[in-house]
Amino acid sequence: MVRKDFSRAEESLDPEDWGAMRALGRQMVDDMMTYLEQVRERPVWEAIPEEVKAKLREPLPLEPQDPETVYEKFLQDVLPYPMGCIHPRFWGWALGTGTPLDMLAEMLAAGMNSNTGGGEHVANYVEAQVLNWLKEMLGYPAEASGLLVSGGSMANLVGLAVARNAMAGFDVRRQGVSASPKGMTVYASTETHSSVQKAVELLGMGADSLHLIPVNSDFQIELSALEAAISEDRDSGHHPICVVGNAGTINTGAFDPLSSLADICQGERMWFHVDGAFGALAALSPEVRLIVAGMDRADSVAFDMHKWMYMPYEIGCALVRKEEEHRRSFSLTPTYLTHTERGLAAGEAWFSDYGVQLSRNFRALKGWMSIQARGVSKYGRLIQQNVDQARYLAALVEASPHLELMAAVRLNIVCFRFRGPHRDDASLNKLNQELVLRLHEGGIALCSYVTIGDKYGLRAGIFNHRSRRDDFDVFVGEVIGLGKSLLEEGFAQA
Repeated sequence: MVRKDFSRAEESLDPEDWGAMRALGRQMVDDMMTYLEQVRERPVWEAIPEEVKAKLREPLPLEPQDPETVYEKFLQDVLPYPMGCIHPRFWGWALGTGTPLDMLAEMLAAGMNSNTGGGEHVANYVEAQVLNWLKEMLGYPAEASGLLVSGGSMANLVGLAVARNAMAGFDVRRQGVSASPKGMTVYASTETHSSVQKAVELLGMGADSLHLIPVNSDFQIELSALEAAISEDRDSGHHPICVVGNAGTINTGAFDPLSSLADICQGERMWFHVDGAFGALAALSPEVRLIVAGMDRADSVAFDMHKWMYMPYEIGCALVRKEEEHRRSFSLTPTYLTHTERGLAAGEAWFSDYGVQLSRNFRALKGWMSIQARGVSKYGRLIQQNVDQARYLAALVEASPHLELMAAVRLNIVCFRFRGPHRDDASLNKLNQELVLRLHEGGIALCSYVTIGDKYGLRAGIFNHRSRRDDFDVFVGEVIGLGKSLLEEGFAQA
């Protein structure tokens, strides 16, 4: 008979000294509050020194270190080198800024450590309430379905997955896309975000099934070209299933005519999906909400609260008009997840029935706390504030003989470039590319970049609740100063 040795001491990952852990936690909170409070005093972005990168390549630790020691490493080697999107003069890409309250909400959610795949526990009810608030905010039907996801890419995947399954005309989940008697096609403008193509590819339809439609001078989808493409595809034996409308393109912030797209989809019996990653939330501002007119008619909508509601990553959302179609596309309940009427396996909402993930964190808590603490009206005012700041920046650009706008400012994205005398577009492109890099390395203000036609320029996406008008004065002054310096250096001389 084998004798088992039970003499080994049992271990836990809880602290042996809770008082010391409390003290460390208080220090972390205090340090991070100071970090956020003093953000304006630091560079927007700072290059990571090679010695720090070397530390971050150290081998796997086998033995424990004191939490205080590990935290000190964080302070020295991690905290000083962020992406920079919390800074008041960060306007790169479409990134939100976060808030102190949301940071604390993330700590509370991690402490509860809830899996929101399903079950009878409060985190699922919190998410359901947040989804109901979001539907009301966007004027979407109360009976619609929804899911909080990592971001716009996953929200687009969810919406397009439901579109494919609902419009295919056969059981895609059982038979697979190869069973389709006709090739399914999806339509979007050439300005559409790359995540739409990724979704189409992941859904097995192939990139060739995504038909990109040209845009007009305002970077909106050409309606006549869209209608012609749908007609031609039907005549050639394809099966058009979905049109993707843009509520704010990433390059210029253009909005497709959503009401017209809804009419086309209704007439053609096609699914209408809106990629509203940031622009959907323009609905919160009474002054600009008309720009999203027609979005409430969409069959599905994708958007992010970590963009224009300023929350920390990750908190995106997919809304689907028909709950039954949404659930039918994802629901799969093995025996070990059988839903019960009582106990932990009960519960009204099993969010694993509406998306890919079974393991899901409690991302709804920061949304739940933030919306209550600020009120939707304040979010609307902040969105309008960013729109007004974009108009202010555009006016500064137009007032300078050294700068030129590259696209009309529709909402909160400003595209412009530095121009020099007697320079062709090729040399100006090189000059502006170098200018963007020096802006980043200088750490004073940070924008991203854009290519419109054959012209390369600077792109300021204003999703920042910390920005003030004088920040844009500093930005423009820095751009002009760097541009003049490059000209004096003879950089990219034609």
